[in-house]
Amino acid sequence: MYKIGDKKLINAWAFYDWANSVYSLVISTAVFPLYYSAVTDGKIVRFLGMDWSHPDSLYSYALSFSFLVVAFISPILSGIADYTGSKKKFMKFFCWLGGFSVMSLYLFDGVDTVWIGILFTIFASIGFWASLVFYNAYLPEVALPEQQDRASAKGFIYGYTGSVVLLILNLLMIQKPDLFGITAGMASRISFVMVGLWWIGFAQITFRRLPDDIYDKQPGNDYLWKGFEELKIVVREVSNYPTLKKFLISFFLLSIGVQTIILMAAIFGSTELGLSSTSLIVTILLVQIVAIIGAFVFSRLSDKLGNITALKITIVTWMFVCFSAFLLDKSQENVALYFYGLGILLGFVQGAIQSLTRSTYSKLLPETEDHATYFSFYDVTEKIAIVLGTFVYGLLYSITNSMQWSVLCLAIFFLASFIIISTMKKTKYVV
Repeated sequence: MYKIGDKKLINAWAFYDWANSVYSLVISTAVFPLYYSAVTDGKIVRFLGMDWSHPDSLYSYALSFSFLVVAFISPILSGIADYTGSKKKFMKFFCWLGGFSVMSLYLFDGVDTVWIGILFTIFASIGFWASLVFYNAYLPEVALPEQQDRASAKGFIYGYTGSVVLLILNLLMIQKPDLFGITAGMASRISFVMVGLWWIGFAQITFRRLPDDIYDKQPGNDYLWKGFEELKIVVREVSNYPTLKKFLISFFLLSIGVQTIILMAAIFGSTELGLSSTSLIVTILLVQIVAIIGAFVFSRLSDKLGNITALKITIVTWMFVCFSAFLLDKSQENVALYFYGLGILLGFVQGAIQSLTRSTYSKLLPETEDHATYFSFYDVTEKIAIVLGTFVYGLLYSITNSMQWSVLCLAIFFLASFIIISTMKKTKYVV
């Protein structure tokens, strides 16, 4: 029976992070980008009738396109989901889309099949990010306001833990393929299938317990038009809640920095600092492991100091990371150790800031049944921030020929976010 605040319900909701986070680590960050680069390195690939002499840029464009698609469709679909009470159906659809698309990357086995890799990279990204809109929207429906910081943190803790477990197994296969009687390339392709099976398989635990249509909606045949009406209502409501509007602006600015650093950290380490793949993978694992601790610590810290103060601490730490990265140089002795140190610090606040922003936004929502539509604004804000952040990062790199200036510039966005969040008024649950 459905009961908000039930521990089993919260655990089941949080377990979707365990299921889906293997995509963001294995596919987005660690294994697939390295596999893609190895397959296309020094080659000209053909896609959409054009020859691409820089395949990495094609991959980047594919991800940017997927973010724009999600930013466009999520408000519309979330409006329909709220009107019809079908959040779980949408969440399931995008979970299956993402999982099957990841498994289909197995068919990408050479330059001639780059089109398969790009196409299913787009579909997998859309599946992952769109499912998160509906997943996040369940937070205020499964946890009471005073439970939401810890519930959100629990999700990220599950996610970081599960993704590290699978990544270590995948890396063992890739580094020691002879133990499994396969090649390193085949090991990478098998890891894609494992990610899809893990994602879809463990998601069933969440789907079995999550409620469907808790408000007992009775939609008519005009659900598409009514979905747009729900969206228009929420747009007006957001404008009438200055605290919520300020938080979204602050979240947009900090997301430019956070998401850009997460996406570009490995490239910064390899291109700017000349670090080996082994050093980068060690750093990625360090970040994930320390993020578990960070999410836990800051969920407790927010209980004592309040969400706003806890968030301000994480933002200041991210600014320090930007300044420290600016000072790094490949000529420095033990630069890899400095990079590891930054990775540990970054991991500590990465889990914290992602967890706290989700729960803080949830606490700021007015009394409403339109949770999916509200969280679509949260998601769109993040996606636009990713597109803008990576563009600014790339533009500054092309102008200065140094990623260090690009990283330093991100500190400006964190500073602006800090200033705006400092002006937010306290509410009953956000102090």
